[in-house]
Amino acid sequence: MTGTVGVVVIGRNEGARLIACLASLADQDVSVVYVDSGSDDNSVAEARKAGATIVDLDTSVPFTAARARNAGVDALRRVGLPTYIQFIDGDCIVVSDWIEKARHALDQNADMGIVTGWRSEIYPTASIYNDLCEFEWHRPAGDITACGGDMMVRSQAFEMVGGFNPSVIAAEDDEFCIRVGAAGWRLHRLPESMTRHDANMTLFGQWWQRAIRSGHGFAQVGHLHPDYFVPERRRVWVFGAILPVLALVGLVTSLWLTAIGVVAYALSYWRTKRGLIQSGLPPERARRHAVYLTLSKVPNLRGMLTFYWRHFKGRSMNIIEYK
Repeated sequence: MTGTVGVVVIGRNEGARLIACLASLADQDVSVVYVDSGSDDNSVAEARKAGATIVDLDTSVPFTAARARNAGVDALRRVGLPTYIQFIDGDCIVVSDWIEKARHALDQNADMGIVTGWRSEIYPTASIYNDLCEFEWHRPAGDITACGGDMMVRSQAFEMVGGFNPSVIAAEDDEFCIRVGAAGWRLHRLPESMTRHDANMTLFGQWWQRAIRSGHGFAQVGHLHPDYFVPERRRVWVFGAILPVLALVGLVTSLWLTAIGVVAYALSYWRTKRGLIQSGLPPERARRHAVYLTLSKVPNLRGMLTFYWRHFKGRSMNIIEYK
């Protein structure tokens, strides 16, 4: 018997991107819930026009993608929870045959709690920042530990772990996946196109904010699951904090310390570029990507420190937006 599918789309001021997202679901055999996080554009009206069930989140409570996804599942639950739930970000278009392929994979594998596929950028050449996302999305197929927010989840697995953690503002998908895997479910990436994403990043400041958000995710998810994001956090401390301080101290004490910092950064850049080329990225793209990946440890550090400060002060984990 083929399982039923409900779709939860989340968004905030996505405009035309949301319209395209909902249109890509129009001919699918699915029920659609759109969860809006305080948009001040026409998102809600367009979602209603497309026939989606609308959930407007209470603006007095901090917005998070995790909270929005949970609210979408609550709306599905009120009319009868489907067998599977497809989560989609509102800036993504769903590939036409993805829903059926994902449903089939879950139908055929009772131990599989989550199935995902490949996301790609709609406009990868529009900016270096979009190109960075395009490369970031491509990960090997097969059994996995975690995936991004576009995923189809078995409702039984979702209910077993209590859904997403609404306090996690970045890498909430990783955090959810960790708990699903710990509950004994298998997570799998199919070698299939799943969604097409519109990062819409054209400014350095947008990329910087996104890197801050990533750092916040490293720290918050690492706090909840100490064995996760360990290499990422270690690299941020070394290249975002220790080496810059060493280099600055060297300017007033011994230039050898500054030289050590500069050489360490150069080696990091070279190793990153070499790894990107070995993974199949053309040399020119690899050089550009390596620059940003090396630099990203600085805004990552700011994001990590933001989490630690908020946690220390007992403050809410407000979202960090980049567009």
